[in-house]
Amino acid sequence: MAQPGFAGRHAIVTGGAQGIGAAIAKRLQAAGARVTVWDLDGTPRVDVSDPASIEKALAATHRVDILVNNAGIAGMNKPTVDYPIEEWERVLRVNLTSQFLCCRATAPRMVKAGYGRIVNIASIAGKEGNPNAIAYSASKAGVIALTKSLGKELAQTGVLVNCVTPAAAKTAIFEQMTEGHIEYMRSKIPMGRFVEVDEIAALVCWLASEDCSFSTGAVFDISGGRATY
Repeated sequence: MAQPGFAGRHAIVTGGAQGIGAAIAKRLQAAGARVTVWDLDGTPRVDVSDPASIEKALAATHRVDILVNNAGIAGMNKPTVDYPIEEWERVLRVNLTSQFLCCRATAPRMVKAGYGRIVNIASIAGKEGNPNAIAYSASKAGVIALTKSLGKELAQTGVLVNCVTPAAAKTAIFEQMTEGHIEYMRSKIPMGRFVEVDEIAALVCWLASEDCSFSTGAVFDISGGRATY
């Protein structure tokens, strides 16, 4: 089956300078979309946890058809009782508040145009909760709830909001994790391997396309069989 076409569409991909975000941006571009990456390491340089930085970047954008909220960090691997409050706040700000801010900034433009696709990157950890990853798990659960709420709000506007819950992928985010935590995540996947970034990108691109027309506020699993709901 041919991948969806995006000719004439403009997509913003947060955290698109590497890893999953880079794979999503590459696939969207290959299908004809014009892609702008919002990343601290990208061009333009955008801090998606800062409302002023988002507004500045958006002011330079004439239209937004697609928003992929991908930016995120793993945070520390520590028991909850030892987890630093500052680290909790940092992880939630980058992983959850940034998605709220980007949706809040771009959704009005999409609604005005009568068309839009928002795809939020959550995690299987948001469904199941990984031990020693309290902030990451909580932030990704928040992304799922954000998606459901906004999807219902915009259901009759032509703007669809969905999220994906991947199992772990081998990206630079692994550098933030302990070897024990990485092995724990792999051991929980029935298929016995990590997800490939291109597999995630393929699902995201369908959700970002016109072919996705009757799914909103929904959660799409891509966890190699790990998810139980």
